[in-house]
Amino acid sequence: MRASTAKETETNHMIFWEILSWMLWATIFIGYLFALFAIISDLFRDHKLNGWWKALWILFLLFLPFITALVYLIARSKGMAERSTRAALDADSAAQSYIREVAGTSPSQEIEAAAALLAAGSISKEEFTALKRKALS
Repeated sequence: MRASTAKETETNHMIFWEILSWMLWATIFIGYLFALFAIISDLFRDHKLNGWWKALWILFLLFLPFITALVYLIARSKGMAERSTRAALDADSAAQSYIREVAGTSPSQEIEAAAALLAAGSISKEEFTALKRKALS
């Protein structure tokens, strides 16, 4: 094996730092894209802001992206958090409603079915009580 020369070592160090630098800038760019999409989605989620202001914010985001994103995050962060929380709660409510709809029966329907089984003699009083407790929980 031959020993690596000083020039090869220096080249390897330069390649290492170039890769590290590229990874840093890629991470910063991806973070910026996340902030940009969060800002744009917040703009369209805000019903109090009229269309002209939304268009102006987007125009500034196109021509002065970093400064505009920073100003937007500083100036509108509280409302942005409230709208984001509200959207998450609405999505959760819609998902819960969909699950209940797909699951089929409501608690009162389950109790009626258990009462019909009790009246038919298919289950005991203790089993009916357990089914009723489960339906109401």
